[in-house]
This record gives sequence, C-alpha cells and structure tokens, in this order.
Amino acid sequence: MQIRHRIPFIRGYTPLSDRAGAGAEMLMDFGVLKLDEGECYEDASAVDERIWLLSGGAALVSWEGQSAEISRPDLFDHSPWCLSVPSGCPVTIKAGKGGCEFYRCATDNPRPIRSRLYTPGECRSEFRGEGTMRETSTRIVRTIFDDTNRPESNLVIGEVIGLPGKWSSYPPHHHPQPEIYHYRFLPSQGFGLTAIGNTPYIIKDRDTIYIKDGEDHPQVTAPGYAMWYLWVIRHIEGNHYGKQYVAEDHQWVTGPEDRIWQPKR
Repeated sequence: MQIRHRIPFIRGYTPLSDRAGAGAEMLMDFGVLKLDEGECYEDASAVDERIWLLSGGAALVSWEGQSAEISRPDLFDHSPWCLSVPSGCPVTIKAGKGGCEFYRCATDNPRPIRSRLYTPGECRSEFRGEGTMRETSTRIVRTIFDDTNRPESNLVIGEVIGLPGKWSSYPPHHHPQPEIYHYRFLPSQGFGLTAIGNTPYIIKDRDTIYIKDGEDHPQVTAPGYAMWYLWVIRHIEGNHYGKQYVAEDHQWVTGPEDRIWQPKR
C-alpha cells in the first residue's frame, strides 16, 4: 500500500500510519513532526515505546531529566540522531535555529526498556552489495538499532541511501514482520520504482509504503538521483525480525558475476 504526500509537511504532527486506521496491519503508528524555530512539542504514552528520529534541523530534546542539543544538516551526508524511549516516558522537543523535522514511530511494548539517545557515531553504516551483481545493487545501509543492540524493543529502525541508478532491498526478499518505508529524494523531484509483492509503484519524495507479511520489496533509484528511505520493522510476538527470505527465483544473482549476461562490444 502506498501513501502519497506531494507537498511539504505542515507545521505540527502529520500521521502517515495509524494502527486505528488503514495502517492497522503495520502494528505501529508513524508520522512526521515539523516545528518552527522556538516551538515546543510534548509527547507521552502510558503504553507505547516511541522513537524520535531527527531528519533535519536543530532541536533540544528532553526526557527523564536528561536533555541534548542535536542537529542534522541533511539526510544524505549525515547519520541520524534517534531517541528511543519506553512507555510512560515523556519527551519534550524544542526546535532550534531554523526549525526542525522529526519522524516518530510508536508501538505497544509492556516490557521495561531504558531510554537511550543514539548518536550519529553509534549508527552502523555500511556499503552493501559491493562486489556482487556488477555493483548494480550497491547502497548504503545505516542500522540504528536491532536485536543485536536493543533486544528489549519491539522495533527495528534504520536508513538506506539508494545510489543513483542502482537497486536496494535486493535481491527481492520478504519477512513475516510488517515494515514501513518512507522516502526522500535528492534533488527532491527525483523518483524511484518498487514492487511490493506483485504490485508496482512509482515512488516520489515523501511517499510512504506499507509492506506486509510475505511481500517481496525490491527498490530501484532513477539515474541522476539519490533516494533516502527510513525503514521501521515491528517485531511480532514470538518472532523477532532477524532473517530475510530471498525469493527463490532470484537467489542465483548473488553468485559468480560471470553468470550475469552483459553485451559484447
């Protein structure tokens, strides 16, 4: 399912997935918060753990008697700041100079977890796809946290930078846990393509995609453009995310490159 959002986000909070509505199968709420300089926003929940990821600008974030001034010039060249808090923990965000924009994700989690602010230096950033498929699926993957460093959470979160003209989330794969993708492009008029299961979509700046159980979800970025997308996965009861199932028909592409056809010159 695709949620289109063609215009810039308005001030305040804009929901993009709602567990009480069309996003019920995603098992998590997801949206974007945009604040002008000096504006404040308070967030609390008695039942939900929450993630606040800074996508741009500067802000003072406060939680559980702690505070930090954070900033991010842009999504593509700078790794993220991400605040993860348990249920019952209030969060206050005050926009700094020039304002700020955050992505928020929330889901129920009865387990006690400690609050943590993940810094850009802690983000695991790697080039994936290098040395395979003639570099046609080389991309940057940034993992903020997963079961290896936050097993008590019900969420997994990270970012991908799709390089111009190249594929990501490839080879086509799926997993039983629901996932949300949210896209930005550089320049912003850029676009990409995806196939969620057997349904193709043209993806543009600020679009959101819902990925359900068993749906393959490869992506490709149009030449000349860079594609950033935030990915959030919701663990399911008794089955935490940790394994991807590559579509059987396409498993061979990760083998020796001489099996891949190329034109004779």
